[in-house]
Amino acid sequence: MTKQGAYGKWVKRLLDCLLSAIALVVLSPIYLIVALLVKVKLGGPIIFKQQRPGLNEKVFSMYKFRTMTDERDEKGELLPDDIRLTKFGKFLRSTSLDELPELWNIFKGDMAIVGPRPLLVEYLPLYNEEQCKRHDVRPGLTGLAQVNGRNAISWEEKFKLDVHYVRHVTFSEDIKIILLTIKKVIKKEDINASDHVTIEKFKGTKKGC
Repeated sequence: MTKQGAYGKWVKRLLDCLLSAIALVVLSPIYLIVALLVKVKLGGPIIFKQQRPGLNEKVFSMYKFRTMTDERDEKGELLPDDIRLTKFGKFLRSTSLDELPELWNIFKGDMAIVGPRPLLVEYLPLYNEEQCKRHDVRPGLTGLAQVNGRNAISWEEKFKLDVHYVRHVTFSEDIKIILLTIKKVIKKEDINASDHVTIEKFKGTKKGC
């Protein structure tokens, strides 16, 4: 387990709880508008729920606004992502509005405002010992990797940044990451890698945990 100071152990969680609660109230009109638009343009369910590993690899349900339709082929199988991702869905992703429901995850304690992004459960056996350390802290709404390339850098580079963050959890670093995130969201930087609708899946580095 990575050692953390008083901020990482206690203050960070208190701030996350307070700020997420305030954000949930202040942004409630936006939640309502986006929810109605999702229902009209994409149908139900409005919220996309997926299992993700969190602190100490404990699995939780992460919430996002849905950005894809449920269109299927004649065999009943979902169509490719690039077909199901609508123009409206792309807008939600480019503005990060699809991630607003994660504020509820933060308030509950599943996530933090800043931390390594929660990835797929299926990746857990693929991490090497060093990469596993990204789960020594709560996953975040944004993180060091997200402000240093996001989908434009390799998985190995992302994990190095994640572990670096875990070893340097400080108030000043969190503020810096939050400010850089706001800047990138406004400029819509590093949303997707090349022409991929979703980033290529992680296939492992060397050894599993």
